[in-house]
Amino acid sequence: MKPPDRLLSFFGLQRRTLENPAASLGAESLSGPRVTPNTALEVTSVLAAVRLIASTIGALPLHTYRRTSEGRDTVREHPVYRLLHGRPNGEQTAFTFRETLQGHLLLYGNAYAEIERDGAGRPIALWPLMPWAVRVERRQGKKLYLVSVEGRDVPLSPDNMLHVPGYSLDGSTGLFPIHLARNAIGLAKATEEYGSRFFSNDARPGGALTHPGKLGPEAADRLKRSWNAAHQGLSASQRVAVLEEGMTFQPFGIPPEHAQFLETRRFAVTEIARTFGLPPHLIGDLERATFSNIESQQIQFVQFCIEPWCRRWEQVLNYALLDSQHYAEFALEGLLRGDSKSRADFYTALFQIGVLSPNDIRERENMNRIPGGDRRFVPLNMAPLDEPT
Repeated sequence: MKPPDRLLSFFGLQRRTLENPAASLGAESLSGPRVTPNTALEVTSVLAAVRLIASTIGALPLHTYRRTSEGRDTVREHPVYRLLHGRPNGEQTAFTFRETLQGHLLLYGNAYAEIERDGAGRPIALWPLMPWAVRVERRQGKKLYLVSVEGRDVPLSPDNMLHVPGYSLDGSTGLFPIHLARNAIGLAKATEEYGSRFFSNDARPGGALTHPGKLGPEAADRLKRSWNAAHQGLSASQRVAVLEEGMTFQPFGIPPEHAQFLETRRFAVTEIARTFGLPPHLIGDLERATFSNIESQQIQFVQFCIEPWCRRWEQVLNYALLDSQHYAEFALEGLLRGDSKSRADFYTALFQIGVLSPNDIRERENMNRIPGGDRRFVPLNMAPLDEPT
């Protein structure tokens, strides 16, 4: 069910129509610049945030498991394993596929992929779709996806659509994060443009030229053009000025508003990091990062940013591609491994209480299994509390 127009207008959006097909892709910010998913990527902090999260989701191991009476077994012969771990289609790798769809999620709030099935209904390929080309509707109480192809809507049933929604108010389609954060992103774009124009248009040395006589309009205009040609822009910022006919030059200092825009740019980085749920140091803001808190911020990045995205992916993949006996799951241990000493202490503690076997540890460290390595051990000098010694 499409949200009402008043809800769209509340978030600064417009409904897409044939007369205005790109209306929903952009929104004006209070600072002036129009913010769209593409122009947002021109802001370096947005680009860094999207690239970091998308590439992290793309690089994480994604395994397919079968439920057993003892727990689970990794299933590599399942056809879905090949789609999720190898090649989802004939043109992309699994990394590129997941990175692309996660980028769509971050910029558009939704990620779509068509599920291609064989004659038996088994998934054989996943094809990404551009989010702006897909519309979700309900007809006779059933959800239907309409994909825009060469100006016409092609219906696609939910059984043939892999849809990962972002944060949503209606539980059906995700909201546009870029639109919701358009003022923060617009401010970042405005400050970048301000800084670029300041350095490209400000004549150096800056100030006023004073002539002892009176110059006519043509002479004053000619003098201004020759001065700007000689001293305007970064490439001419250190040239020596030669003054004639008793002229003097009065330099100007940098106005306070020029100096304060650097603080505005730093604040914009923090705002964008907050929008994407990232610790600021991951997109280059090291102002509050210290040796003592950098590891905890890394853990927070995994727990509060990456893990929720993984859970969205997993539940959609399990529902759309797998049966009740199989499920897909991301392996997050690699992001939490820490340094060599921390990993060694962790493995030692779990090995000594029989939780991990040598082969379990070797697998986690990407090492081959060894004969006899599946046995588990416990210390001999320990006994249950309820048994007499």
